[in-house]
Amino acid sequence: MKLIWRSPRISSSASDVGGDKSYAEHIPVLRDAFIDALFTDPDGYYVDCTFGRGGHSRELLAKLSENGRLLAIDRDPEAIAEGERLAEEDGRFSIVHADFARLGEALDEKGWHQVTGVGFDLGVSSPQVDNAERGFSFQKNGPLDMRMDSSSGQPLSQMLERVSERELADIIYRFGDERYSRRIAKSILNAKHEGKLNSTSDLENACFHATPKQARHGGAHPATRTFQALRIWVNEEMDQIDVGVNAAMEHLKPGGRLAVISFHSGEDRRIRDLIEAQVHPCKCPPQMPMCVCGKIPSMRWLQKKPVRPSDAEVAINPRSRSSLMRIAERISEAEGRKLAGYSGGSL
Repeated sequence: MKLIWRSPRISSSASDVGGDKSYAEHIPVLRDAFIDALFTDPDGYYVDCTFGRGGHSRELLAKLSENGRLLAIDRDPEAIAEGERLAEEDGRFSIVHADFARLGEALDEKGWHQVTGVGFDLGVSSPQVDNAERGFSFQKNGPLDMRMDSSSGQPLSQMLERVSERELADIIYRFGDERYSRRIAKSILNAKHEGKLNSTSDLENACFHATPKQARHGGAHPATRTFQALRIWVNEEMDQIDVGVNAAMEHLKPGGRLAVISFHSGEDRRIRDLIEAQVHPCKCPPQMPMCVCGKIPSMRWLQKKPVRPSDAEVAINPRSRSSLMRIAERISEAEGRKLAGYSGGSL
């Protein structure tokens, strides 16, 4: 499938963007921390792999010089429409309609073989959650869809037609950390077979009644983890992360930064492990005194522990509560050779 590019048509200066609030109100999570982690050079070339409604992108553009450039990627048609408007306003910005697993392809087509920074803000955006027709939320009744790109792929309703109870329970457990995954999977498929699973409200009801009474109150809604897991499954988000983050690290120049915001412990572990595999690539047994496999580190942690939102941010934007950000930096081959030679080493 060919990449669909949305290129700028009107050139502008950096001052044209910083104070623009004409776009739909959306609070980007960890905004200042994300920009501080990613931004190192006003003349740099940056990539926002999850444009959303452009909150992070606009903050980056406000810091870039006339020579700086920003490429955004998103698979949501509504996000692309917002990005097209920004591309018309600012000549330093362009956007491509694709999932971020195609990051490497997008950068190669653009001729950006090395970039200054790449950022990801994983998961679903507030505008997607708030639009009932997208089917992401159990708080608003809508169709069983959950596709990030509503113009392609299969909606949840179709995917549930071909999944077994065991497979569905595994999906809910792996992607949602849901302890009652087997009960919930059985309830969902029973409702489907009885013709009682036609909307997000029906799905929420199946989750709620499958959860033991003592676990229905006092914490997150009983459907929260299942809705999250099904969204990750429908959009193949874990596979996307593997391909996209590896492509990002490969295309960073020495000193270039990677910043990834996640909202799910499984996502965070995946990000951690992908980066750690480049920070400590040695495959030698820990008991060996020195490395003999010859693998050279290409990344280093800027902060091993993930960055979390402040209490003040959570108060303003409750949806930021579960967010975690990992930050790493590309190192030169020469520096990697200096760091090589140690066996073992893992988070």
